[in-house]
Amino acid sequence: MTRNTPHSVRLRLDGRTARLTLDRPDRHNAFEAADVDAFHGALDEVDASGARVLLLTGSGDRTFCSGASLDQMESGEMDGARFTTMTDRLHRFRLPTVCALNGRMYGGGGELALACDFRVGAPRVSLRVTASALGIGYPVEGIVRYVSRLGPGAASRILLAAEEIDGGELHRLGFFTHMTDDGSVRAEADALCGRLAGLAPMAVQAMKSVIAGMSLGDFDPVEARTRIEACARSDDMREGLAAWRDTRAPDFRGR
Repeated sequence: MTRNTPHSVRLRLDGRTARLTLDRPDRHNAFEAADVDAFHGALDEVDASGARVLLLTGSGDRTFCSGASLDQMESGEMDGARFTTMTDRLHRFRLPTVCALNGRMYGGGGELALACDFRVGAPRVSLRVTASALGIGYPVEGIVRYVSRLGPGAASRILLAAEEIDGGELHRLGFFTHMTDDGSVRAEADALCGRLAGLAPMAVQAMKSVIAGMSLGDFDPVEARTRIEACARSDDMREGLAAWRDTRAPDFRGR
């Protein structure tokens, strides 16, 4: 099932994979204020669906995302805080998230990718965040995300020095979790989504919540242990062990 929003977000529910595409290639898939609302609406639909993994990508072959619309930043219709509501939610989204980088990243587009659990990139993909060149103070939450994911050195190169980082260096810095050939990003991302969708949902989501909490600095050990211990009492764990014993593929039901 494919649903087009009135704005620049296109959602397709494809079995266990939800595919979310940024669809304004003529504007480098930039976000206007209404697009942020559309993105939240799409995540609501994914959350209520039977999907087990979310794939995020952009349309076209030039740009994954150029972040917030600079025209609307200038007019005051869009700001960093509004964009951050989206990246924060994506970072904490209960399903595993895969970003297929179809092109270059500018501004907040890099942070949107960084909010995903996995990023599949290629040599032709690059990143440049121009906030310091435009006199924009990058949102604090985004700075924290860059530092926690990549470390202060890489964050300083990207945010303070506004360097353009090419695909090879993005892989070396750990921005890409998976590196592939220029023409294979979508296939690699699809394969990764297939692997994730076949794993035990309770275990994947429990461990993801721990990783997200630790990376954002608000890890709750009591909640984390509760979620992990629930996996030990789950039908999924019994099914996984039985499948291992019987040398067959498990049929996880998420309970």
